Amino acid sequence: MLKQLKPFFSYSRLLMVLGVSSLLLTSTRGFAQSSTSHSPYSQFGLGQIREDLLPQTRAMGGISTGVRYVGGLPTLNIANPASYAALSRTILDAGLYGNITQLEKNSAKDHTADFAFSHITIAIPFGKAGGVSFGLMPFSDVGYNASVIRQFENTPYKSSLVGEGGVNKAYLGYGVSPIKGFSIGANVGFLFGNLYDKAMIEFPQAAGFYNTVQTSTREIRGASIDYGAQYFKALGNRLNFTIGYSGSLDNAIRNKTTSMVTLTQTNPNMSDGEQVAIDTTAFNLVSNRDVNLPLRHNVGFTVSKGVNWMVGADFKYADWSKFQTREGEEKLGKNIGVAIGGQFKPDATSLKYLNVVDYRLGFRYNKSHITVDKQRLTDMAVTVGMGFPLSETNFGRTFSSINVSAEFGQHGTMKNNLIRERYINFNIGFTINDAWFIRRSYD
Repeated sequence: MLKQLKPFFSYSRLLMVLGVSSLLLTSTRGFAQSSTSHSPYSQFGLGQIREDLLPQTRAMGGISTGVRYVGGLPTLNIANPASYAALSRTILDAGLYGNITQLEKNSAKDHTADFAFSHITIAIPFGKAGGVSFGLMPFSDVGYNASVIRQFENTPYKSSLVGEGGVNKAYLGYGVSPIKGFSIGANVGFLFGNLYDKAMIEFPQAAGFYNTVQTSTREIRGASIDYGAQYFKALGNRLNFTIGYSGSLDNAIRNKTTSMVTLTQTNPNMSDGEQVAIDTTAFNLVSNRDVNLPLRHNVGFTVSKGVNWMVGADFKYADWSKFQTREGEEKLGKNIGVAIGGQFKPDATSLKYLNVVDYRLGFRYNKSHITVDKQRLTDMAVTVGMGFPLSETNFGRTFSSINVSAEFGQHGTMKNNLIRERYINFNIGFTINDAWFIRRSYD
């Protein structure tokens, strides 16, 4: 059976058809007859960017720049490393996230869902010497899938575009308070990961032709630096005010892109149409260059009253215009957003459990850095969440909580024949606060 199969295209004609198919990457209008994706817009830039937020702040619209305390206690806030200076206990935070997305274009709808690792982070206080934090979390991810049935010389075939992969971020940060009420800090991160864009041609098994896959692999490596400052002041009557700034340089990271063309055959023993590689017909180094991350500026504030409540707002700006896009891809622009949110605890002294739970609510709105067919995309969401305290252990030296958040949002539009995403993002984090390095006394 293998010898009866033959390549349908010569290599030049094959690359021509794959090239025509790849035009789908530059316009979401190509998502014609079927589309399944986490986000079809993740094909642009480095994919869908994940902010350095834990469930506690995601539930409050994503406010973070002026967040120093949550529920009256110092919190781990990676988005502004100046907050590390306020740490009083060692904090371990780890979590997961899930996503449900509805994609809609004209009268067609599709649904997708996923579930993945979110973060693992540790923060350690050093008293007057400040505090440090380190951990691992996603920086961005790519996930889309589009296909259309076409004809070539009276032979039907399915042309598909699939994107997958992600970039991770390992970071180490330090924050210190040089003068009372004022702190500064910085994170140094290392970005690493691979992003895959695949253009595939599949024939009916009875046609007797090889299938073809062209895989473009972007290997991302490089360092990033972000920084922040906070000013904290007690206003009396247990009221506290914090104003903050955070930002990042337009750091250059390495982007090595390779292209590989593979002939495949459908495995007749698998019901899901699994493809088995037969031969690699081409492998090329496309580029090996630096790309610039966005220059970011964020300002925000919070007002809180002890353990009872907190409200705040953020203004966020990121300039992606210097990012080196791929050939044929529209240039990226500026991302401008606002976020408002807060939390409250009904009664911290109550014996009723629901009265000591933290309830969180927020809203965010972003004008995206992505423009498709002269239509600038927007992203907005209403956010909710809860913080569930667990029983204290070790004579009160260790206390933990479970934090959950949900974002009910919309990304994109159906104008100009584009795709609208409606999504629910779930995040859950398990937080342990422990008083390490404290000398015990005995009578």
